[in-house]
Amino acid sequence: MSAPASSPDRSKLAVVVLISGRGSNMEAILAASDAPDYPARVVGVVSNRPDAAGLATAQARGIPVRVVNHKDFPAGEAGRAPFDAALAEAVDSFSPGLVVLAGFMRILTPGFVTRYEGRLVNIHPSLLPSFPGLHTHRRALEEGVRVHGCTVHFVTAQLDHGPIILQAAVPVLDGDSEATLSARVLAEEHRIYPRAVAWFAQDRLRVEAGRVRVAGSPTTAVAAFHSPGGA
Repeated sequence: MSAPASSPDRSKLAVVVLISGRGSNMEAILAASDAPDYPARVVGVVSNRPDAAGLATAQARGIPVRVVNHKDFPAGEAGRAPFDAALAEAVDSFSPGLVVLAGFMRILTPGFVTRYEGRLVNIHPSLLPSFPGLHTHRRALEEGVRVHGCTVHFVTAQLDHGPIILQAAVPVLDGDSEATLSARVLAEEHRIYPRAVAWFAQDRLRVEAGRVRVAGSPTTAVAAFHSPGGA
């Protein structure tokens, strides 16, 4: 049974989260939103997979969910635009101020990205622009990099690009496997994604000449946080 939803705080930014699986970054944002002074609230969760575990997590908190199953649309390029149109309809039903991609494993069309331009964000498990795409931890190990991490960025039509909001770096340790490196990076994802969402909700982010400036930050663009070695 779903927990009863409390009365929403309309003063907080309405956020819709898109997931394809467990949605651990969604869980991190939900945990942050439990704090009374957190400036955003998740008003809906949308998945392209009806079996996504994160849907049950959202429902247990009384958060409405929608499923737009990509398998209900033609395969390949023919199905991308119709799927994205249905996805946009589901997202718009919540009237969000921000759309958050949290492990949403679909490549979005330029039309969808343009529709939510400036209010669509993603987290990627690498220090962009290094290692866009899939298998980032494996590729980092193969390349022998000594520092790896994650990036929160605004979404543009170019895959895994767009103005960088926030990054976190972790050391690559001798003996690391994909699993150990992934776990270290994931812990940082859970730390920085809620912070980036809060900055957006506080209207602290400005994009100037392709760079994000954070009002009140001592840096002019990206704030980077480094986890201690082995943490």
